[in-house]
Amino acid sequence: MRRSDQVRLFQTLPHACGYYADRTAQNLVLDPAAPNLDKLYGPALERGFRRAGGHLYFPHCAQCHACTPCRIDVANFRPDRAQRRCLKRNADLVVSESIPGYNRERHALYERYLQSRHAGGGMDDAEASDFRRFLTAPWSPTLFMELRLGERLLAVAVTDVCPNGASAVYTFYDPDETARSLGTCAILQQVALCRRRSLSWLYLGFWIDGHPKMDYKRHFKPLQIRTVEGWQAMP
Repeated sequence: MRRSDQVRLFQTLPHACGYYADRTAQNLVLDPAAPNLDKLYGPALERGFRRAGGHLYFPHCAQCHACTPCRIDVANFRPDRAQRRCLKRNADLVVSESIPGYNRERHALYERYLQSRHAGGGMDDAEASDFRRFLTAPWSPTLFMELRLGERLLAVAVTDVCPNGASAVYTFYDPDETARSLGTCAILQQVALCRRRSLSWLYLGFWIDGHPKMDYKRHFKPLQIRTVEGWQAMP
């Protein structure tokens, strides 16, 4: 970053960890009031930060360092057999790059997804304001990739497109369509978007070794992880 791009960095108070019930977590957060977050976003991604709503954050926990930033090497990525089957199963879907934001159709799908995947977790009663606050920010370069079967909306992949790569921020989809593996399909479509736009990386947020909810990320090879030495190929 240039000196003129410097921004204050805050540390959150300890809060419940979203991945391990017996742990607490803390984050480093770039000043959400900084006027140049749009310019800082790309360099922050490169350093392992992630966007949630209007915040760019990085896990900074005193006793745990499990969260590891990861990204797909787009130019060298080749879908494996299971991923090719996923693409074939979803060949009847229409994928479009849409303007981000709230509407009733998206919100209804978002609610169904949260109620299925995060029941009782505090996210499953999301109002319109929650949708807007979590998925979008006025400064972020966001688009919504919509996957439709005819006119029926099956999935939305919230995707931020920066000069150095795209970030897979969040995906929600129809919980009744498990056979389609829509989460995998969404990532494959985001890889395709990166290729159309000549972007080198698709950032997948954080990977946690041995965590069952994170294991799917290692199947998108070649995957890079960010260590104290910088970005390295995952063994």
